[in-house]
Amino acid sequence: MQGIADYEFLRSLGWGNHGQCFLARRPPRLPVGGEFTAVKVLACESTADTYRKATALLRAIARIHSPYLVTLYDAGQHDGVFYYAMEYLPEGSLARPTHPVRGAAVVRAVADVAQAAASLHSAGLVHGAIKPGNVLLTTVGAKLADPGLAQVFRPGIALTGRGSAASLEYVEPSVLEGAVPGPAADVWSLGVLLHRAVAGVGVYGELPAEDGMTALRRVLGQRPSLAADLPAPIAEVVRDCLAPSDHRPTAAVVADRLAAQSVGV
Repeated sequence: MQGIADYEFLRSLGWGNHGQCFLARRPPRLPVGGEFTAVKVLACESTADTYRKATALLRAIARIHSPYLVTLYDAGQHDGVFYYAMEYLPEGSLARPTHPVRGAAVVRAVADVAQAAASLHSAGLVHGAIKPGNVLLTTVGAKLADPGLAQVFRPGIALTGRGSAASLEYVEPSVLEGAVPGPAADVWSLGVLLHRAVAGVGVYGELPAEDGMTALRRVLGQRPSLAADLPAPIAEVVRDCLAPSDHRPTAAVVADRLAAQSVGV
């Protein structure tokens, strides 16, 4: 794909959440700094109704002035395809960092993502897709990207349509079974993200990335387990995030606990 609307694509930044992200030259009409922007192109058809709902959601997110959320610039529909543009962060993501990220930097990144989730929750919104690929790194921490638009474009889909099979580990099992995701589901995802980022393994082990049914059966039929070498303070936060939904901390509490711990990890 060479581009969309007046965006000239330079290269792909990867796939995820029903679409592909591209590095693009910033059109002159965008009143923002920098030569480049990142553009997400959704892989599913955009109708007038889904376009209206998606742009309303992105406007609501853009009104949240949080330093921990990726800044949204623009959204549109071109030949029946929905796209949106956001700031480009060249440090990569927790899934594909441009340089090694370890120790306190990892905990700091997850703390920033928890802050971002807390801002969304305060505005009555849920992210719905917290995972390493959506944690974009900065020189001082991280920002949360790619708000979950799956329920706008494919409402009611729970067991399929949520990215690769390996991404299933970040989705609360009740959501996979059809429950409507709420703030507590984002907190579950934060716990799984924290475990993966610090321990290097998932709470279900390694799920088969190309075998969705096997991955799904494992997530729904196996209790999460924590790595034996996980530092005790981190393990405590992960356990609390994976507790029954009415006993989980808020995202803001998770952020505060991790921010306090990041200096000593």
